[in-house]
Formats: sequence, C-alpha cells, structure tokens
Amino acid sequence: MTEFQYLAKGIALAGCGIGAGCALIAGIGPGIGEGNAVSKALEAIGRQPECKGDVTSTMLLGCAIAETTGIYGFVTGLLLIFVAPGMFMNYLV
Repeated sequence: MTEFQYLAKGIALAGCGIGAGCALIAGIGPGIGEGNAVSKALEAIGRQPECKGDVTSTMLLGCAIAETTGIYGFVTGLLLIFVAPGMFMNYLV
C-alpha cells in the first residue's frame, strides 16, 4: 500500500466516524419533543379529564411519528459504522 492509500483510508474512516456521531445525535430531538408532548397531554387531561381518550390517542400517534426521525438517525449511524467503511476500502484497493 502506498502512503496515499493509507492517508485516504484514514480520512475515509474518520469521516465515517464523525458522520456516525452526528447521525446518532439526532436521537436527542425526538426525546425532547416526546417529553414535551407527554407533558402537554397530561396538562390537558388534568384540565379536562373527559377528553382523556382523544388526547391520549393523538399524543401516541404524534410520538410514533416523532420517533421515526430518531430511528432514521440510528440506522444512518449504524450504516456509517458497519457498511460504509467496507465500501470505501473496496474503492481504495
């Protein structure tokens, strides 16, 4: 292997690691958003207990949709950690 190939391999692996770290940070947003949604739903149920079923079902649907962004970030991070380095190394060889 030439010196250039070692350098290119290091840069590719560093890029994958940094990208995976940034992608996994995406899990923070859904956690905060879902916490706020549950908080407001509990406030609404506390003020009007008779609307518990409607508020709960709407809150659960919103939390499920918000969770997809965290799952996309997690899957992207896993792909960058386990799949992308192998693909980049095939191009360098």
